[in-house]
Amino acid sequence: MRLATFNILHGRSPVDQQVDVDRYAKAIESLDADVLALQEVDRNQTRSAGADLTAIAVDVMDAPEHRFVAALSGNPGAMWMAADGDEQPDSAAYGVALVSRYPVHAWEVVRLAPVPGRVPLRFHGSFAPVMVRDEPRVAVAALVETPLGATTVVCTHLTFVSWWNGWQLRRLRRSLEDRRPPLVLMGDLNMGPERAERVSGLRSAVTAPTFPAHAPTEQLDHILVNGVPEGCGEAKALPLSDHRALVLDV
Repeated sequence: MRLATFNILHGRSPVDQQVDVDRYAKAIESLDADVLALQEVDRNQTRSAGADLTAIAVDVMDAPEHRFVAALSGNPGAMWMAADGDEQPDSAAYGVALVSRYPVHAWEVVRLAPVPGRVPLRFHGSFAPVMVRDEPRVAVAALVETPLGATTVVCTHLTFVSWWNGWQLRRLRRSLEDRRPPLVLMGDLNMGPERAERVSGLRSAVTAPTFPAHAPTEQLDHILVNGVPEGCGEAKALPLSDHRALVLDV
């Protein structure tokens, strides 16, 4: 079984600043994942050629089970609104997705509140931080029938605000307290492996730097597990995104 998580930067390559849907499809296909967690996923956005990036992943993986969950609806910038789950199926949105070649018995969505108020953010090339509003976050969990048996698999993308992403991770773990192992939590957690293990109470199955993609110095992306055997993992550089994908073979 191959598990993978990838923050796709809505399919954009930092090299040419373009979203090439064919390049994205080939990158996802190259992962050959049985269960794939995606973050920063666009649906019907102009910046990503109006594509449904989850649907493209489903097609190239030949995966019968999938769920895209919007964290934000509308278009980038002033038109962003917090998603509440009542959006139209083809509306413009941005969020996370979980795609599985294995059968899924049940799905669950956990919404994670943003930092209250504005927070300082330093943009590349800027000397002084800018006060911005944090984005709402979301997680999607699936009970997947894997070769290990019924396994809870979770995909999420936590805030960049370090003192708040710990709260979000603890909130997410509490929502999973009644889930029996095996448990797999994947995604961009915006924290290092030691802290991710400490806060979640789960084991980090892969240790490898994932960010920035061209010369990674830190691991922001994780596959955290409970009740999953040791496996072989690596971070894979692909021709898009500012993150590397993280892959685990069990």
